[in-house]
Amino acid sequence: MTVALKRVVSMPMLLLYGMGNILGAGIYVLVGKVAGESGYAAPFAFIVAAIVASFTALSYGELSARYPQSAGEANYVLAAFKKRWLAMVMGLAIVLSGLVSNSALLQGFAAYLQTFVTLPNAWSILLALTVLTGIAVWGIKQSIWVTAIMTIMECAGLIYILVVAWPDAELGKQATHLAWGDFSLFNMALFAGAFVAFYAYVGFEDIVNIAEEVKDPERTMPQALLGALLLTSVVYILVAFVAIARVEPHILSASDAPLALIYESVQSEKAYTISFIALFAVLNGALVNLIMCSRVIYGLACQKLLPAALARVNSRTHTPMNAS
Repeated sequence: MTVALKRVVSMPMLLLYGMGNILGAGIYVLVGKVAGESGYAAPFAFIVAAIVASFTALSYGELSARYPQSAGEANYVLAAFKKRWLAMVMGLAIVLSGLVSNSALLQGFAAYLQTFVTLPNAWSILLALTVLTGIAVWGIKQSIWVTAIMTIMECAGLIYILVVAWPDAELGKQATHLAWGDFSLFNMALFAGAFVAFYAYVGFEDIVNIAEEVKDPERTMPQALLGALLLTSVVYILVAFVAIARVEPHILSASDAPLALIYESVQSEKAYTISFIALFAVLNGALVNLIMCSRVIYGLACQKLLPAALARVNSRTHTPMNAS
């Protein structure tokens, strides 16, 4: 008897799943790098990136409703061009992007972990990867609950930063003036920052790769995609504004743990709380990437573009364990 994936993911859980991946990559690791490129115009760089990402999100929303299958992008290419080799290349490219993204996220995890314990980065990354793989093969329902809890922690951490570090009227006015000073639609630095910031949004498309495990995907998928993009964009812009108001862009860009740096610049003490939350934020993004990669590999195998063994679903966990 063939074991299939189970449709157990609801709209709220899918929304948190998408938000967790986007926030983990964008704010807790990349906000400093965006400031390094765009200077005080970093909030505008996130706005430009959000506008560009919205077109992709709208397309994904439509396609995921029509083709609610694992390996979403590969299936879209296959449906459009009827070329199996092209679909396989697309799917493998998505997997590669997930692996590259995870390398950046786990490097950020290792940086935040240094606040609590001194370990070689390789050890920290190996430990995190082992735990996350165990969660990913445990079951999609359990994995989604883990990502939801970590997403709520992420949001709480960002709200905490906004409350603690929000500039007073004078500092806010100064930061706004500097931001407008660095802003120009003809300023290549703005678009360089937006290019980096766009990477912070790429997590939203991971949603489509668990479409076979989502309840009522035709309605749920577009809502979750657009909702995650809108909510995270608001958070990005606010945190980017606080960042450039509190820390000079060139100092932000040199840090692998920018939110901890912002907190320490305001409170003049070690950012234990925000660093602890940031650990889970980047782990959340890494977990979502692992789940995404396994579903893409599974979906490609279901289309007979990869070995059939990779399409097998475990009868107990209902996860594609071989693809994980």
